[in-house]
Amino acid sequence: MHECRVPLRLEYFVDRVGAMNPVAWRIIGWMSAVLLMGLSAPALAKRPLTAETMWDLKRLSTPAVSPDGRYTVVAVAENDREKDRPTTRLWLFDNASGNARTLTSEGVSSTKPVWSPDGTRILFESRRGDDDASQIYMISLGGGEATRVTHVPTGAGNAKWFPDGLQIAFVSKVWTDVDGWSQQGQRMKDRDESKVSARVWDKAPIRYWSNWLDERETHLYRIAVDGGEPVALTLGSGIKLMGEGSYDIAPDGKEIALVADSDTSGVRSNPDIYLLPSSGGKAVNLTVENPAGDIAPVYSLDGRWLAYSQQEIPGFYADRQRLTLVDRGSGHRQTITDGMDRSIIAPLWSKDGRNVVVAVDDAGTLRLFRIEIPSGRATPITGASNYGSPSMSTDGRVLVALNESFVLPPTLVRIDPDDGQATKMSTFNDQALAEIDFGTYESVIYPGANGEPIQMWVNYPPGFDKRKRYPLFLLIHGGPHNGITDGFAWRWNAQVFSGWGYVTAWHNFHGSSGFGQAFTDSINPDWATLPYEDTIKATEWFRSQPWIDGDRMAAGGGSYGGYLTALILGRDHPFSTLIAHAAVYNIYTQYASDFGASKRRYGEFWDNPEQFRRISPHWQAGNFATPTLIIHGEQDYRVPVNHGIELFNTLQNRGVRSRFLYYPNENHWILKQNNSLRWYAEVQNWLADYLGGSRAVSIPGSPAASAR
Repeated sequence: MHECRVPLRLEYFVDRVGAMNPVAWRIIGWMSAVLLMGLSAPALAKRPLTAETMWDLKRLSTPAVSPDGRYTVVAVAENDREKDRPTTRLWLFDNASGNARTLTSEGVSSTKPVWSPDGTRILFESRRGDDDASQIYMISLGGGEATRVTHVPTGAGNAKWFPDGLQIAFVSKVWTDVDGWSQQGQRMKDRDESKVSARVWDKAPIRYWSNWLDERETHLYRIAVDGGEPVALTLGSGIKLMGEGSYDIAPDGKEIALVADSDTSGVRSNPDIYLLPSSGGKAVNLTVENPAGDIAPVYSLDGRWLAYSQQEIPGFYADRQRLTLVDRGSGHRQTITDGMDRSIIAPLWSKDGRNVVVAVDDAGTLRLFRIEIPSGRATPITGASNYGSPSMSTDGRVLVALNESFVLPPTLVRIDPDDGQATKMSTFNDQALAEIDFGTYESVIYPGANGEPIQMWVNYPPGFDKRKRYPLFLLIHGGPHNGITDGFAWRWNAQVFSGWGYVTAWHNFHGSSGFGQAFTDSINPDWATLPYEDTIKATEWFRSQPWIDGDRMAAGGGSYGGYLTALILGRDHPFSTLIAHAAVYNIYTQYASDFGASKRRYGEFWDNPEQFRRISPHWQAGNFATPTLIIHGEQDYRVPVNHGIELFNTLQNRGVRSRFLYYPNENHWILKQNNSLRWYAEVQNWLADYLGGSRAVSIPGSPAASAR
């Protein structure tokens, strides 16, 4: 097998600045899913992974360990192709025996479990019976049916327990100009039944990702677990929560730390940490001096510290998140991870407050680290393959996470906090995985733009033979600052593509996360030059391998990956065909497409028009000559559908073979099962036309929608 080369890991970087000793980790990318999990059972190689099989796999969400460490609850989703929707149930695992049982009813979705302080009850979100929106429910480990806690017409979510176990907090999106829940419900009913569909805005934002926004604001409430009327905590405080509402409750129950936007312009954002009395009242801005983002507040279990993640570059979502501590007694504040050139978000506190456990995007792998308090000394806990969504018992002795890789869907594991050894707990997908012939994969380093090292994941077809020559499908990730880690993708699954007969690769080009802030920010304001050169250099690396057919190469990606694909379309490249999903085609029209789109590091187009012209793919349309499959969803407001239409029509006007795959009921991603299966079938047949490889046995939804 090919040499497994190691990307620049955090421990090597930190060693140079004297913060920790080096630890010799090695990515063994060619290991099978069985070996990655430390099992001894032989692999049963039968058939490659298909999109249909992938959709049959159960999907696990963030686990939650009980305070005493005895149990773990995790939400498990199962997809129903006939109903074209998933159903999610809560499963309870005994951490000692590994035994598991279902907690919630079949046929209704239950998500986001939260343990009570005494570990006897679990809150969760569900929409049942006559619920008009998701509500908070509670179930006891002692048995019985779940009871409904909230009756809020606008919906309730993101619940947390108060320390007394008698009350909970939750978030709801409400109108602030009406009183009482009945009026809230009536407002919703009137809007839904109105014959007038017009809406009016006097300030931004008007829409975000896949939703049009309205006048409602996100606010925090408290309610007794045995029912009653919710009490508003942030209404009238002068602030509103951001998004779904990020907050934490102090261990003594007297204070709540929450994230609110201090910028009122509507076109920029400045998340700050506010402190609010639990009884309500005036909120105090803890981070008023920082014009950049402050997010994810978490109190230490002993109440001494409040931790949060701080950025330094205003408006730049990919700026490094630095772990910052506030001593609640003295008010002293310190940022403790300056020597760790990685982002730190949402730490799990040990009982004594002397360390935290965090998941870190580190050079192509999501790993768990322990960070000492307050020195900031970081020690890796896990090595090869991804370990994310960690949860820990109060005493810190029980640590669980979701382990995954390119050949392993998220799997619940228990991790030894000292040596990082993982013990598998969930077996939901074992039978299906035993019947899959996964290809192998590895991490390589190649010289990219300016000769700088670029890490790349290479996935090989089942039965790969280096004496043969294979076509290449080079995948381009989105973001642009979202680095690809050793995880199982439900969209753009490299093992599905490799099962069609291709070597498939993800390269972490300049701008990717996980390789230090300078590397992430290196493509701003020029989005084009370095990633384009890294992509071309990747193809040169592959062409130097005797097992790649340099005349049969394709590239494609979504979002920023679609943008870079469209950019490549107008420049010199070696690809026989391209696939552009949700591609930014015209930077000018993308500039203010939704709330998030205005937060760019390349500035305003009227201040630097030449920069916009250099990086906008549509300016190079005169060079378009490569057959291209274009994919877009109507409800995509992050990259609106006009980009896909304009790119398709331009290629048509130039006489270049092109195909437009359009989804009227999808957004930035293709999320519905049957739509996704159509996506994979269309991509498979398009690639087969130019690279060879297998063709789809069937195309869902055809022939009516498949006219060329």
